[in-house]
Amino acid sequence: MDRKSKSTNSSKVQKILEEFQKDLNEGITNIGILNDEDLYKTELEKVFVGNWNYMAHDTEIPNTGDYVLRYIGDDAFIVNRTDDGEVQVILDICPHRGASICRAEKGNSSHFRCPYHGWTFKNNGDLLGAPAYKEAYNGLDRKKWGLTHAPRVEIFHGFIFACLEENGPSLEESLGGMSWYLDMIFSLQDEGMEVLGEPQRYVIKSDWKIAAENFSGDDYHLMTLHKSTYDIGVMQIPLKENMKGYHIQAGNGHGVSFSIDLESEDPLFFFYPEEIVKTFNLDNLSEKQLELARGSRVCVGNIFPNISFLMLPLSPDPKNVPPTPLFTWRVWRPIGPGEIEVWNWFFMYKNTTEEFKRSSYRSAMSTFGIAGTFELDDPVPWEAMTKNAKGTFAKKNMKLNLQMGMNNIGSSKQVTDWSFPGIAYYPRFEEGNQRHFYKRYLDDMLKEK
Repeated sequence: MDRKSKSTNSSKVQKILEEFQKDLNEGITNIGILNDEDLYKTELEKVFVGNWNYMAHDTEIPNTGDYVLRYIGDDAFIVNRTDDGEVQVILDICPHRGASICRAEKGNSSHFRCPYHGWTFKNNGDLLGAPAYKEAYNGLDRKKWGLTHAPRVEIFHGFIFACLEENGPSLEESLGGMSWYLDMIFSLQDEGMEVLGEPQRYVIKSDWKIAAENFSGDDYHLMTLHKSTYDIGVMQIPLKENMKGYHIQAGNGHGVSFSIDLESEDPLFFFYPEEIVKTFNLDNLSEKQLELARGSRVCVGNIFPNISFLMLPLSPDPKNVPPTPLFTWRVWRPIGPGEIEVWNWFFMYKNTTEEFKRSSYRSAMSTFGIAGTFELDDPVPWEAMTKNAKGTFAKKNMKLNLQMGMNNIGSSKQVTDWSFPGIAYYPRFEEGNQRHFYKRYLDDMLKEK
């Protein structure tokens, strides 16, 4: 692409974003932002490079030499545990001629060898040597030609994150108020969580922002798109009753939503059975975290930009099996304009019985697995929205409504006495979390590098 074309595309993106920013103040979006090649390229540079990206969980690489291959946007990274036991995130590119060095999605290795010319690296990224090294490379400074590391790596309750910019907020600073809510969930048990099975991967023709904003605060769609899950008993909380909860703008574009009953005489704890609640160390929680956890039924959220999670009790077989709590954690990895690869992990607390872990996994697979009752529903409108966003007339003219809960539209109001982090609204008939997500999106996209 020549310099003039780049300038034209940059001007086009700038115009789209500035128009979007103006519209968003009125609770309006343009469908064209959901499937645009130039926006997608800008997102890779400005959204995914500069933010903290989830890579793996430490229970996926428990032993020295363990590794998994993961991605940030269109870059591949090796997440591994070195001989010293340290967790590293290393770009999967040989510095000799640019070939990939990792030949499997997971494994265990003390070294990585490029298949092209045989450059060999220790699993901490150091260059060890190459075939005929004395004749070919005698005098080369090997310290300068090791593998490239992600500039920053941090671990939060076993969840491994990487950021591709050397400077900027720490992970905890970036998480803002969301860290308080995640800390509440992950601290219920001293041992924390572990991954159940392998992460599921599948591709859907949807823009990543649709999925992220959905988990950010779109509880409203349950009443229509997922109505059948209540009709057949998979979800046993009446869908309108489920809206009696809170949307919380947790700062920095993060959104979290709770269906809770703070007045309940019986402790709820996401409906974990009593024998599991007995494994919780409630001393790990602050007084306020305990109050919220005790009254929580359902929790769903999105960590900006593209990490979503959900904890709730569901039944895989309503006639024969009671609801079992599950925890799904997923990344909406953009792989092209209007296309994402879904990475979907299931977790459970380590110090629970193997029988309970199997029950939770079965509940998760049958509802939020690749062929789950919920999972099959969502791509239908998401893919339609993405396809429609490509339309020539629609891209120029079609505005979308994101006004629920603002300007006295609907029943939701800001909770003035909210005693937890963030800005909360009750009930969940509102779209403030989505608007909060897009405001952060615009901040990143319009920021001068």
